[in-house]
Amino acid sequence: MSERTVIRGGHVIDPANGIDRVADVVISNAAIAEVSDVAAIEQGDRVVDAAGKLVTPAWIDMHVHLRDPGYPEKETLETGGQAAVAGGFGTVACMPNTRPALDSPEIVRDLIQRAASEAACTVLPIATITKGRAGGEAVDFAALVAAGAIGFSDDGDTTADSAIMRAALEASVELGVPVIVHCEDKAIATGAMHEGEVSRRLGIEGIPAAAEEIIIARDLMLAELTGGWLHVCHVSTVRGIELIAEAKARGVRVTAEVMPHHIVMSDEWVGGTRVLHNTVAPAGDPLEPAHGYTKVNPPLRPVSDSVGLLNAVRNGHFDIFGTDHAPHADPEKLDVPYEQAAFGMSGLEFAFPATWELVRAGHLAATELVRLWTSAPAEIFGLDRGTLTPGSVADVTVWDPNVQWTVSRDTIRSRSANTPLIGMTLRGRAERTFIQGEETYRA
Repeated sequence: MSERTVIRGGHVIDPANGIDRVADVVISNAAIAEVSDVAAIEQGDRVVDAAGKLVTPAWIDMHVHLRDPGYPEKETLETGGQAAVAGGFGTVACMPNTRPALDSPEIVRDLIQRAASEAACTVLPIATITKGRAGGEAVDFAALVAAGAIGFSDDGDTTADSAIMRAALEASVELGVPVIVHCEDKAIATGAMHEGEVSRRLGIEGIPAAAEEIIIARDLMLAELTGGWLHVCHVSTVRGIELIAEAKARGVRVTAEVMPHHIVMSDEWVGGTRVLHNTVAPAGDPLEPAHGYTKVNPPLRPVSDSVGLLNAVRNGHFDIFGTDHAPHADPEKLDVPYEQAAFGMSGLEFAFPATWELVRAGHLAATELVRLWTSAPAEIFGLDRGTLTPGSVADVTVWDPNVQWTVSRDTIRSRSANTPLIGMTLRGRAERTFIQGEETYRA
């Protein structure tokens, strides 16, 4: 008799199959066996009571930094995988700004092999666009895809050479994988936060929104020229997503992602005011203005951009959510002036409470939010997951949308605690995460 788990009586949301109701999800070995109103219980079945809980395909994050190889003080495949399943994610795609960079078939194959034994979730490698991620010479695109790379990116930097970007986009036509771009004109992006009223008040050199928008416009033109597949990372400005929507309307092959922190936070957080939905930072807030945990790239933008990005999600202009999980050790964040602190914040473990609150507030339908985290990335990137279709891989998350928990170093599974949510009480988190039918996380 096969080993079965019955997740009983939860609110099941599976956008790929139009399911949004109370139901039972049955896992047999490593696959989904059925989703039914009331599943028959067989002798030896393990029954998980999910009454009052939410049950979805395990979420997919197409933009994380696992820092492996090369930066074990920040994150490893093991700790990043633990953070992922604690956040309810079953699959993550890792960026190549590692040491060495993911720029050769040998390095990509090694990461895939190690991740299979070390990471609690599925890890999909994104290779570099240029050798060493240095911007000077293109990689062997075909060889990297053959080794298992699912796309190309020099994330953390823009590929400044337009000829190399053109070549990458041309390769994407033949190989069927995206060129995943970090859009930033380094010549004018010399600051440490968004250029605006808050940066002037703090006396910190700012990064203008135009630094992002200039490169978005260039890369869209190259995608239009080549017919290649452009995927724009972490769009943070209203004008940026407007440019992308206009290009889509012209038939340019472009997809785009938005990060929760660019919707639920703003540059006011850098100024020392932390409000997340209805949650206010506690009295005696330890995160003073210009705290290193608020430094991220692209930077937190004004409230007007946060509102505009949410509206763009509601209007269907964004294709997926992503976290841009970017762990850093405290010496890079806290022991240096803000201007010298590393860019990036941890995100895997906070995606659900940050975005589910948008559902609770009536900004998004629950099915649409789950779609953006599950079936949408699966369909776009050709992944065999993100659904509860019988026979599909049994990556399933049971969520408690109402549990309250306080973000602290003790509650964070990532090796790095660099989040401006530290000390705040959030509502909602993963209760159990199943990967290929095995329970890899339980709160």
